[in-house]
Amino acid sequence: MAPPAFATRALRPPLQPEQGAPACTTCPRRHSRVEAELAASRPGSVAASVRASPPRGVSLGFNSPPLQNKPPKAFSSLAGALRAPLFALLPRGRRRRMHDLRRRWDLGSLCRALLTRGLAAVGHSLKHVLSAIFSKIFGPLASVGNMDEKSNKLLLALVMLFLFAVIVLQYVCPGTECQLLRLQAFSSPVPDPYRSEDESSARFVPRYNFSRSDLLRKVDFDIKGDDLIVFLHIQKTGGTTFGRHLVRNIQLEQPCECRVGQKKCTCHRPGKRETWLFSRFSTGWSCGLHADWTELTSCVPAVVDGKRDARLRPSRNFHYITILRDPVSRYLSEWRHVQRGATWKASLHVCDGRPPTSEELPSCYTGDDWSGCPLKEFMDCPYNLANNRQVRMLSDLTLVGCYNLSVMPEKQRNKVLLESAKSNLKHMAFFGLTEFQRKTQYLFEKTFNMNFISPFTQYNTTRASSVEINEEIQKRIEGLNFLDMELYSYAKDLFLQRYQFMRQKEHQDARRKRQEQRKFLKGRFLQTHFLSQSQGQNQSPGQNLSQSPNSNPNQNLTQNVSQNLTQSSKPNLIQKENRGSQKQGSGQEQSDSTSNGTNDYIGSVETWR
Repeated sequence: MAPPAFATRALRPPLQPEQGAPACTTCPRRHSRVEAELAASRPGSVAASVRASPPRGVSLGFNSPPLQNKPPKAFSSLAGALRAPLFALLPRGRRRRMHDLRRRWDLGSLCRALLTRGLAAVGHSLKHVLSAIFSKIFGPLASVGNMDEKSNKLLLALVMLFLFAVIVLQYVCPGTECQLLRLQAFSSPVPDPYRSEDESSARFVPRYNFSRSDLLRKVDFDIKGDDLIVFLHIQKTGGTTFGRHLVRNIQLEQPCECRVGQKKCTCHRPGKRETWLFSRFSTGWSCGLHADWTELTSCVPAVVDGKRDARLRPSRNFHYITILRDPVSRYLSEWRHVQRGATWKASLHVCDGRPPTSEELPSCYTGDDWSGCPLKEFMDCPYNLANNRQVRMLSDLTLVGCYNLSVMPEKQRNKVLLESAKSNLKHMAFFGLTEFQRKTQYLFEKTFNMNFISPFTQYNTTRASSVEINEEIQKRIEGLNFLDMELYSYAKDLFLQRYQFMRQKEHQDARRKRQEQRKFLKGRFLQTHFLSQSQGQNQSPGQNLSQSPNSNPNQNLTQNVSQNLTQSSKPNLIQKENRGSQKQGSGQEQSDSTSNGTNDYIGSVETWR
């Protein structure tokens, strides 16, 4: 099979131009390239040697063969003659790219060689400069002995190490935001874990006036007795997380038994088969799904003591607790939950002994659920229970006729519901805020005298925070939840005031305890000196004179201090003894009064202990 025409032309030997003949092309670029190829194809030519070997001072590439493996000169010229027609087979663009690549590779090798030699020259110059500076500064030391070569190398190594450390530090910690450069972190005290959870200012300015009884929440909860903690769980307020803390993260004599795969845990009192916690994770939804204040206050006593006779029921204390959340975030979180198919159809909404009718509480959707509901449709429904949910679930609905809106005007109804919710919240044993997890943990521990195992975690990124709304939609959500907005402002003020009050009380108790400890140590010191003084008075003067030359100077000083203390307290002690024994002699009166006064003081110290 005959080769193609273009291959035959390419494999022909290169045409040798006649001596003195002009070039066959008018393109200077192509003419120069053809002349270069012809010159490179001649064996032993200068162009062939230049192409075959790199320029002087430029190292070969990493993949280049060693020098001893080079073929002889004849073979290299033959390879160059064969490579020229093969190189002509490639397209023009490919040949140009290969030529540029080879030129860049040679340029890179040349740059690396120049950089190496330049760094060596800079280092040599720097060594001489530093040596001169060193000789100028430490001139007196130069008379002892000139710097030898080892000293120069050591100095250069230290300087290079310093420069390398500076470069690495700037690479690892660019700018001024590096934690290593903040020197105040080493001198600042340990930060308070309860401060600035919401990135707000540490200084809190209260808006409402609360009494001491409203701020001091100290519940005498006896887990071994009959008291019961009732958790009112409002939707999308973080109640599920707090409920798990109550059954899994609290230090108890008899911890709750939680089995794998089951939501409910068994929380029995120590030594009894009776629960101390009424919540979703201990007793389930015994009073209905997310039962409100009206349902729990009428249902919990009947559920707990329903099987007992009324005369045998113990007098229990029901301590209600709950968690609140910012109304806008809670509303958006509930909308996202409804989008995923949540309906809460199992909620009973029992009020005054009966559930509401379909006319009193219409539904916002017609299908099985409201999944995929847009935010505008969710806000447009006038019967949506998400509007002002926290006020409705914390108030006593029997005061406004339950869900019958025709009992009283809407304005009066809203006012009664808000005041009822505020009153119930204030008289609860405890309530927390989702936005203040660590403060919520602190107040619960101080209120019930129960400690958690691990600290609470503040999650600033939630499903509600991922929803981007404009200012107009936010204003509309605040308008739909205006009662919740006012209740949350009231609850936040009360919560932070309680936290500040409890912290101040804790600091005062710690200061009082330190003062009592110092007073106790001072009393022990005075007690020992009173005893030593009374023993010294019982001894004879001759024994004192005989022992005084050989006594310790420190002991004499201690006795002098004790004598001054006893002399200052003698008049009062002598007056007390004179009232009881006026007929005794002066010498015996003084000794008896001193001993009795000492015993009285010792008795007071022992009574204090």
